[in-house]
Amino acid sequence: MMRRVIILALFLVGGFGHAAEPLNILVYGATGKIGTHVVDEALERGHRVTAVSRDPARIAAVHENLIAKQGDLLDLDSIESLVAGQDVVVISVRGVIGELIGANSLQRIAAGNVVEVIRRNSTPRPRVIHVGGAGTLEVRPGVLYAETIRKSFIPKSLEAEIEGQILALDYLRAVEDVDWTYVTPPKRFTDGDRTGEYRIGGDQVVKNKRGRSRISRADFAVAIVDEAESGDHIRKRFSVAY
Repeated sequence: MMRRVIILALFLVGGFGHAAEPLNILVYGATGKIGTHVVDEALERGHRVTAVSRDPARIAAVHENLIAKQGDLLDLDSIESLVAGQDVVVISVRGVIGELIGANSLQRIAAGNVVEVIRRNSTPRPRVIHVGGAGTLEVRPGVLYAETIRKSFIPKSLEAEIEGQILALDYLRAVEDVDWTYVTPPKRFTDGDRTGEYRIGGDQVVKNKRGRSRISRADFAVAIVDEAESGDHIRKRFSVAY
């Protein structure tokens, strides 16, 4: 039992503690399946949230601590205007810009652009929390989950997004002058309720006793906001699952 805990670095945790002071949290991809839950979770805890979308009219939430903004992760000036004054920048986006290769994935481009803007312009510098992909996790030592997925089973756009998440993690791991965290989901998301409970792992796929690797989007958002409050994984990647 002890050997298993040490290898997987798993701990039962949950969204129990809140930050002493409200944070200013910027959420890119605020209308996405993860971003909407992150916005709701952060607002529920009393944080001030700037929800960013290419079409802010799609942001349905209404709250006194919520500001909806239009933003473009391909535009450095747009990023600069939004990250100023933020404590945490959450990047939860997907897509491919142009040719279907990993370097053109929005995930990789967004990570680089946000870090570059923070480097040049932000004082104090906000922390970056990047929502990663399960394909970056190891199914066994040295073998990524992405390497086990049959390419014929997925569209080229998704293949490029998976590659882009691998590149985004590689990029962030080389960043030493901006505080970043790469939060990795399990193999499967569910639409289940928020329980406030999850386990934390490292580079390997986290599974439950039945061998399943899953979490609800609501509880994944709990883990993200917990990290925003605690800063427990600065310049690290961690994974989340039940």
